Amino acid sequence: MEITDLNEQELNRRNSLRQLCDLGINPYPAAEYKVNATTQEIKDGYDPQKQPFENVVIAGRMMSRRIMGAASFIEIQDSFGRIQVYVKRDEICPDEDKTMYNTVFKKLLDIGDIIGIEGFAFITQTGQLSIHAKKLTLLSKSLRVLPIVKEKEGEVYDAFADPELRYRMRYVDLIVNPQVKDTFQKRTKIISTMRDYFNEHGYLEVETPILQSIPGGATARPFITHHNTLDIPLYLRIANELYLKRLIVGGFDGVYEFAKDFRNEGMDRTHNPEFTCMEIYVAYKDYKWMMEFVEKMLERIALTINGKTKFDVWGNEIEFKAPYRKLPMLDAIKEYAGVDVAGMDEAALRDTCARLNVPVTPSMGVGKLIDAIFGEYCEKNLIQPTFITDYPVEMSPLTKRHRDNDRLTERFELFVNGKELANAYSELNDPIDQLDRFNEQVRLKDAGDDEAMYIDMDFVRALEYGMPPTSGLGMGIDRLTMMMTNSTTIQDVLFFPQMRPQKSARNTTDDTAGEENA
Repeated sequence: MEITDLNEQELNRRNSLRQLCDLGINPYPAAEYKVNATTQEIKDGYDPQKQPFENVVIAGRMMSRRIMGAASFIEIQDSFGRIQVYVKRDEICPDEDKTMYNTVFKKLLDIGDIIGIEGFAFITQTGQLSIHAKKLTLLSKSLRVLPIVKEKEGEVYDAFADPELRYRMRYVDLIVNPQVKDTFQKRTKIISTMRDYFNEHGYLEVETPILQSIPGGATARPFITHHNTLDIPLYLRIANELYLKRLIVGGFDGVYEFAKDFRNEGMDRTHNPEFTCMEIYVAYKDYKWMMEFVEKMLERIALTINGKTKFDVWGNEIEFKAPYRKLPMLDAIKEYAGVDVAGMDEAALRDTCARLNVPVTPSMGVGKLIDAIFGEYCEKNLIQPTFITDYPVEMSPLTKRHRDNDRLTERFELFVNGKELANAYSELNDPIDQLDRFNEQVRLKDAGDDEAMYIDMDFVRALEYGMPPTSGLGMGIDRLTMMMTNSTTIQDVLFFPQMRPQKSARNTTDDTAGEENA
């Protein structure tokens, strides 16, 4: 960046930086700053009668400043919140030299600078808990101007609210909109609750490859890269299913993974090309067992995050308490689309789609045609948690055939508020049937379906060694977090969502920047 690209306030801050250095003050000191309290600890623990926190060392970002001659008030913000600090010239400059207050504090420090405060907690005459500063230390000089969010008479002004700016500069978003942290803290709590639930059952958390020679485990378009040393193409995984099932073959009774998956597909309010998926596989279980397992897990998550099982999700009151409705897929199509597609071949399904005004493409086979009808007519009606069960074989190339109807499979998807939340099977462990299903996927790929699966012969070989009856589940963590926190877009639950490239390399928050002294 050329120095001429800087605006006036940024030039002023760099000038302040030089002056600090000239005064012998390191604007980016390397030594440890030994914080002994947080804003939350002080607020929770201060007792005016006992007067604790007489030797407080606290650090944070300066968010406001009111200079009143020889005394001033500032507000600093740490990861837990804000607290007021009283700064008196003769306290931080007890000697004759008042440079630290008159020059450094009043002129060379800026809103956004990270500072350390040593002092004691007290209650001001107006009844506000504050820190009386005895010493002030600059820990990091801010060279950019923060947007100053102001509130007056209940109205918020100059809020850093533009979604694109917030997502592109999440670091600024977290500074000026600290309530955003709550969503991400809940996301972490969701994952830890799931992990505890699995560990209580004795299942093992594992890691599987992200770079794969064959993108398997789902029907999706992969990202392709190249390994220079081996001179071979590799794919970012679209799912970790086939590797986890290899571990079941190897003798583990239950394995799970929180995996980063990548699908080279569209982006919208519920899809990001990079996403987090939890997959778990348990030997000697079936999809009926998995339904109950999922119900109990979601109940626990709901209670942990929201303290109740019924709460608002995108305008609907959703009840996560078990049991959930169970509805076979073909019955759902009959109920909501008014047609019985059972037994229809590809030609009949195409005619049905035409009658129902369901968009289709020439590359779509039986499975995708049925899925298109279901997506158009059924999904939007599945508001309360609903297990859609017993999918046609053509839609489920990795799923065991139904024990009562070999045209169907033992599979369910969980829908909540019109969106898929989880996908689960009684896993196909017949290697001959699995190879036949893979070959059908090849036929679909040859017909133009770029999301059809590849043949993974090593996985077939693993099945030939014998895999016990197994139930598997995949659940999107991003979408689950959206529902549990009532977030309307996936970008709100990802620290750094994928964004379109910016037209200009010069990106600032200048349009939303306010006055230096709030």
